[in-house]
Amino acid sequence: MYPTRDEAEQLLKEAEKLNPGPWGDHSRTVAHCAQCIAEKSGLNSDKAYVVGLLHDIGRRFGKRHLGHVFDGYSYMMSLGYDEVARVCLTHSFNRKTIDAYVGNFDTNEEETELIKTELAKTDFDEYDKLIQLCDSIGGAEGVMDIIDRMNDVKSRYGYYDQEKWDTNLELKNYFEQLMGQDVYSAVGKDNYKPKV
Repeated sequence: MYPTRDEAEQLLKEAEKLNPGPWGDHSRTVAHCAQCIAEKSGLNSDKAYVVGLLHDIGRRFGKRHLGHVFDGYSYMMSLGYDEVARVCLTHSFNRKTIDAYVGNFDTNEEETELIKTELAKTDFDEYDKLIQLCDSIGGAEGVMDIIDRMNDVKSRYGYYDQEKWDTNLELKNYFEQLMGQDVYSAVGKDNYKPKV
């Protein structure tokens, strides 16, 4: 279950009013990349766009780090959008462990336990992997080189888990093989700019 594109765009606009910031345009870039890659990979491009657009929707509740994962998952579950809730949960953990999370652990014990429990029960599908990749190339200004994007995150937080880094590169290679083309050309890296 996931909302329509129009509903998803409305949810994002409402969320940006509650917590303005570059995360909104980052989400638009992720959605754009997810749609483009999905079209060329035999996936549902509408679903890819919607889950990409809403992967960070937990940020509507304020400036939280690991907390935005819990907030997004809980919010989407409350609306009955299970497939979006799943991606809110999985997008930050390409190694399927919260130990590799880059950012502050600002969840309480109950929130952390829910994330760990739900993550352990989830077998990543193509959409989980797709949004993990797109999250690692989606900047607020547009599409970024994956190394530049990871270095940007590393410079903000002071570290970046090496296995997470390597897995992002593996995901890029995986989808390039699936599409039979370079990720950056598939998403129009040099031309795309997020628009409201």
